[in-house]
Amino acid sequence: MEYSIEEVMETVKMTLYHNFDIRTVTLGINLKDCIHSDIDVFKSNLYDRVTNYGKKLVAAAEKLEEKYGIPIINKRISVTPISLIIEACAEEDAPIQIAKTLDWAVKDAGIDFIGGYGALVQKGMTRADAKLIDSLPEVFSSTERVCGFLNVASTVSGMNMDAVIRLGKIIKDIANRTENGIGCTKFAVFANAPEDNPFMAGAFHGVGEPDFSLNIGISGPGVVRSVVEKNRDCDLTALSGVIKRTAFKITRAGELIGRELASNMNVPFGIVDISLASTTKVGDSVAGIVELMGVEKMGAPGSTAALALLIDAVKKGGAMASGNVGGLSGTFIPVSEDSGMNAAVKAGALSIEKLEALTAVCSVGLDMIAIPGDTSAETISAIIADELSIGMVNNKTTGVRLIPVPGKYAGDYVNFGGLLGETYVMDISTFSSYDFILRGGRMPSPITSMRN
Repeated sequence: MEYSIEEVMETVKMTLYHNFDIRTVTLGINLKDCIHSDIDVFKSNLYDRVTNYGKKLVAAAEKLEEKYGIPIINKRISVTPISLIIEACAEEDAPIQIAKTLDWAVKDAGIDFIGGYGALVQKGMTRADAKLIDSLPEVFSSTERVCGFLNVASTVSGMNMDAVIRLGKIIKDIANRTENGIGCTKFAVFANAPEDNPFMAGAFHGVGEPDFSLNIGISGPGVVRSVVEKNRDCDLTALSGVIKRTAFKITRAGELIGRELASNMNVPFGIVDISLASTTKVGDSVAGIVELMGVEKMGAPGSTAALALLIDAVKKGGAMASGNVGGLSGTFIPVSEDSGMNAAVKAGALSIEKLEALTAVCSVGLDMIAIPGDTSAETISAIIADELSIGMVNNKTTGVRLIPVPGKYAGDYVNFGGLLGETYVMDISTFSSYDFILRGGRMPSPITSMRN
């Protein structure tokens, strides 16, 4: 694919003035051929594979940053779901040993995060899946860069409510072991998790992928915000067109970086994830875009419609620009990582119920939400079930990252630091779903799954 000088210069302008960046370059790595019956040999194989390719990724990404002047914020690795590669390990603490090996490897390689510590359990759990799930509190309280996921629901399989029940207790355990519950920021629960997602915490290298795959996550809320601000008086049809053309330009820029980086590393190029990923920077907020459209405060009536228009235009523009759009490719609405979302919570305009409604038209769900530390495990499980039901029934990806902050109550302030941002603890209904959640079993797949 050829790019003109004009396109490159336009990308430079977006970078200089509107916070455009490559949020992440994520190298997917197959680890199945590292398996060995001797766990020490197994760990050595993992360390060598991850470190060698991690160092290559960092070096190649830094060269491209220097060449184009476009910031690449995170260099990340995603790997084969760990539950799949520990099946033959007899050691009860094998998952923890593997997690610490991966953490050590990416730290030595200069990689920011590694994803894939997780399992696909939408229809049931193997012995290895159960061991991995039980290890989650220890792993997320004793490692720095390991991120994990569980896919507990899908449109085809339904929802594994037995796994959902366990997760409420596990999320509380992770929170209680880490300062301000920050360990929970490294763990996401999904319905219909995509296998080529470059974003953490839910990234993993799927079983249908090649040995290596280079995926790009771009970020352009500031760029989209600038064009919405310049078009305050046009109707919604025209506004959609403006956003669509902007998304086209952003996606082209992301693919330029991705393809060249993959070529330089001699690995296959995967996808461009066109999600609008917010940051804590002023002007880099998805909520800010919605408010510029004419909604007084994110969460007010009209917010869902505005967000639906925004994500539809972004997807259309991205699909026009590239045949390799994939991953999540939605509009992220993480409360703590988006200054506008956080302000809306503080003002009382945005509740968890409204957030749930917003996720029906965008991705990726209830993300980076602080809740009271005394929220019961069953209520956490119920919130997860509610959100993943939206994804399961509507054949879309939804996810949950809840942070029950120990010692904090509704309205209290909490600062997670860095890109994780800051937020106010959201109020949660005190009415119980205890009896419903503890029924367990598997929620049947919706009739929409019968398409063959």
